[in-house]
Parts: sequence; C-alpha cells; structure tokens
Amino acid sequence: MAVTSKALYRGAAATSSTTLYTVSSTSATAVVTNIAVTNSSAATATFTLTIDTVDLQTSSSIAANTTAYFDVKQVIPATNPAKVIAGSASTTAVKFHISGVEIV
Repeated sequence: MAVTSKALYRGAAATSSTTLYTVSSTSATAVVTNIAVTNSSAATATFTLTIDTVDLQTSSSIAANTTAYFDVKQVIPATNPAKVIAGSASTTAVKFHISGVEIV
C-alpha cells in the first residue's frame, strides 16, 4: 500500500459547481486533510464545497482579502461511479487549495 501526500486541487473557483478532484482509480482511497479558501477580491464573496455529494460548506461568506482554513479528515473511497470533490464561488477571485493523501 502506497500513501502519497498531494495537493488534491489548487486553483481558482468556477462560478458554477465544478469537479475539483476525482478519486484516481477504483483501487485508491483519498483522505482530505486541509482546505484553504482565499478571497483576493475587495468584496465579500461566497463559496460552496461538496465532498461525495454532501455539502461541506454551502454559500458560506468569506470576507474580502482573507483566507479561511479548514482542518478536516474526510475519507473518500474509490467506487464506481467515481467519488468527487466539487466547488464553486460567487467570483473567480476565490481560490481553493485542498490537500490530502491518496492510498493505493
């Protein structure tokens, strides 16, 4: 069994729900460990994050020029259909950094 630490997603949010990460194969398991959400705009924004169709944050506000940190331990097993992390925000100035490990 190999355990690989990695950035599961790093980048700007889309303004509609978009897949940010998909568990890599039917023999892998992913564990989300940390999430940072940054709003680099001059106005308050909102964001939504979903893990395996369950809302983790729904239309949550994030103040202008701030970062919110989430320390989580969420296991996402590989199945068919594939499990995903999805997200969106009210502006593309919101960026997600999702860290974790993949176990194969």
